[in-house]
Amino acid sequence: MSQLRLITYNIAHGRGLSPYQGLTSNVRVRYNLLRIARLLRTLQADIVALQEIDFDSHWNGRIDMLEFLREKMRFPHACQGVNNIRAGKKPLRYGNAFLSRQPLCAWGNHPFGSARLGEKGFLYAQVDFGDRLLPLINLHLDFRSKNRRLAQLGQVTEFVKSLGARENGKALLAPLVCGDFNVGQRPGSDAVRELLRFLAERDGYELYPQGKGSKTFPSFFPTRALDFVFVPKTVQVARCEVLPVHFSDHRPVLIDLKS
Repeated sequence: MSQLRLITYNIAHGRGLSPYQGLTSNVRVRYNLLRIARLLRTLQADIVALQEIDFDSHWNGRIDMLEFLREKMRFPHACQGVNNIRAGKKPLRYGNAFLSRQPLCAWGNHPFGSARLGEKGFLYAQVDFGDRLLPLINLHLDFRSKNRRLAQLGQVTEFVKSLGARENGKALLAPLVCGDFNVGQRPGSDAVRELLRFLAERDGYELYPQGKGSKTFPSFFPTRALDFVFVPKTVQVARCEVLPVHFSDHRPVLIDLKS
């Protein structure tokens, strides 16, 4: 990896600014997805980490959003992590996903629990740069309970501890961790603070975005910082910006990295 542009974005099931996806017509969902695809294509992202993305859910016409975005954005590689599965007349399948211009390997999904609705989790994948592998973790934490978020974060940190220095004869770099942390009013609170403490002790990580421009939710007049990228000290941050767009109730975070 020499240069890399990553975007992390909670797309809210494609519902736009509607408070509930079941109130949004299928035509409107597709329109919202087209706007997201155009934005991401214009920004020329190398990797996109998505949260609240549907793969087969009744409330938006059972569209495979990952395949829709992959095709519109012309991304050659993608993987999905389904954290909610419900069959029957009103099926649900949604979770997290990656889109990448580089090959993805060794990916796997890790739901935090087994709830049929509202379950969160994290998606792991490795980006193959030939001689090196870049691990990525895309997570979505619980919005209701600090204690539940911290318990979920414990699963993430145990997974990070299990990562080695090499895999399949290639060097395994320090992981990038991103996603929707659903933390309290202060941007450095509960799960964010604990994860930064854990990662900083291992590889001197820093948290992005920083400062007054870090708020991402709600997208029209953001009052809370929920969406973050954790970057190891071995990687230089050339740019980080919260993008002022309103295609979801979250604003996306863009970060340019160099190594």
